[in-house]
Amino acid sequence: MDKILSSVAGPIGTLIFNNPERRNAVSLDMWRAAADVFSTLAADTEVRVIVLTGADGKAFVSGADISKFEDERNSSDAVTTYNTVVDTFSQMLLDCEKPSIAMIRGYCIGGGVGIAVCCDLRVATDASRFAVPAAKLGLGYGVENIQRLMDLIGPQFTAEMLYTARQFDATEALRIGLVNLVVPDSEIEKTVQDVASAIAENAPLTIRATKAILRDLLRDPADRDPARCEALVRACFESADYQEGRRAFLEKRKPVFKGK
Repeated sequence: MDKILSSVAGPIGTLIFNNPERRNAVSLDMWRAAADVFSTLAADTEVRVIVLTGADGKAFVSGADISKFEDERNSSDAVTTYNTVVDTFSQMLLDCEKPSIAMIRGYCIGGGVGIAVCCDLRVATDASRFAVPAAKLGLGYGVENIQRLMDLIGPQFTAEMLYTARQFDATEALRIGLVNLVVPDSEIEKTVQDVASAIAENAPLTIRATKAILRDLLRDPADRDPARCEALVRACFESADYQEGRRAFLEKRKPVFKGK
C-alpha cells in the first residue's frame, strides 16, 4: 500500500498521508515519498494550490511512527539523517511558490503540527486535537521548529504547548492562532474546496509575490532580500494578468488569470 497518495482536480492538487492503522504516523520512507509527491505537484503548471491531509478522517498526521524509532532513530547519526529528511520536506512547503492548505481532521500531533505550521493556511474540524509531545518522549525539538511555531502563535503559547505537552482542542487552536478556521467535519471538504478555489481563481503572480514577502518579513532583518521582493511586485505590474485584471474590472466580469 502506498503510504503517500496524491490527486489533481483542476487547479487543486492534494497530498494524502496514508497510514491510517497508525493514525497517519510518518516513517522515514514516508517523509521521502512525501517530498517526491509534493515536488511533482509543485512542478505541475496546472496546479495553483496544494492541499495536504490525512487518510481515513481520524488523523491529519499523528507524528513520527514511533514503531520505527529503533530502526530509524537509534543513534545520533540516524537522528541527524531523519531530521535532514524532515527538514527537506518542511523547507519545500515553505519555499513553494504555490500556497498550501492543511486540511486537518482528528489528531495533529508532533510532526503533524510541524507540517501544518509550514502550510500557508490551516482548516480544522471541531473534533481536531493538537499537541507537540516532545517532552513526553525525551526528544529535542529543534530551533527551526520552535521558531516557526512561535512566529505563528507567539512565545507564550509555544511555551505552553512544549512545556505541558498536552493536547489543545480545536477551540483553543483557533483562539491562539494555530488554525485559520474550525468547521464541523461534515463541512471541512467543502470549506477547503471553497478556499482553495478562491485562491486558484486569483492572480498567481500576486500570490507568489505575497508569499515571498511574507516569508521575507519573518526573517532576521539582516537576511531579508528586499530587491527580490520588489522584483516580484514589479513582475505583477508588468504581467498580462495585470492587464486582464484591469479589463475584467472595467467589463464587470471575472478575470481569467494565466500566471503570465
